[in-house]
Amino acid sequence: MKRFLLTILATAGIVCAVCWHFRDSLPAAWRKVAEPMVTKPTPDAARYAELKEEAQRRRRDLSAKYAKARTKEEKDRVMAETRGYLETLLPAMMRCWLGTTWDFHGTADTPGQGKIACGYFVATVLRDAGFEVDRYKLAQQASQNIIRTFLPSEAMTLRVGVPYENFASEVAGAEPGIRIVGLDSHVAFLVTGPDGFHFIHSSGCKPWCVVDEGRDDAEALRRSNYRVHGLLTSDRTVLLRWLKAEKIAVKETSTATASAKRR
Repeated sequence: MKRFLLTILATAGIVCAVCWHFRDSLPAAWRKVAEPMVTKPTPDAARYAELKEEAQRRRRDLSAKYAKARTKEEKDRVMAETRGYLETLLPAMMRCWLGTTWDFHGTADTPGQGKIACGYFVATVLRDAGFEVDRYKLAQQASQNIIRTFLPSEAMTLRVGVPYENFASEVAGAEPGIRIVGLDSHVAFLVTGPDGFHFIHSSGCKPWCVVDEGRDDAEALRRSNYRVHGLLTSDRTVLLRWLKAEKIAVKETSTATASAKRR
């Protein structure tokens, strides 16, 4: 009996030691085990179509208000209303895609109807929200060029080799809004607000679809060594281009180079 108890204690000690050694990776490992048990959300193509139509109506209304504004204060109020609307519209459109299957070559035009790559997800949502941009050219660019298509270089934040928790805390405490974020080989949206941030993207790993992930679940964001992002909805030029339906020229890189930097 004594030998039996000693054996149990020794085994328990080994298990504890192993758990302690792998303590940092256990949460991620458990998430990978649990993922198959999670039911994928159903893409909502009908709601997406409604939002596209609504975006066109609101853009016309806000554009007319801006044209009638005579003072700086009046124009600023329209700008604030435009920003508030886009910060509601864009996440709603992104979430209509949840559950849509990822594919490296995916170019789906509608949630749930086909497969979609990460770059095409970002480009399609922006186009359908009312930004006049060639989604094919935009989707094929390196992530930094996707951001630079909308924002100047000085409006971008680059972090290389920064521990994930440091980066996550910085973003969670940053100005609320809609960001595009580029990683080692990926591009996505970061939606920041009072509750931290949401990493919304077409995921090239489990569960292989468009997902909305919080700080603790954003494994692609966690693993990346390179992170560059820019806040779209705080930029007055971006807002004016949307209001006026201005054509936005894509900052181009060769397709081969861009493909090597995205998944």
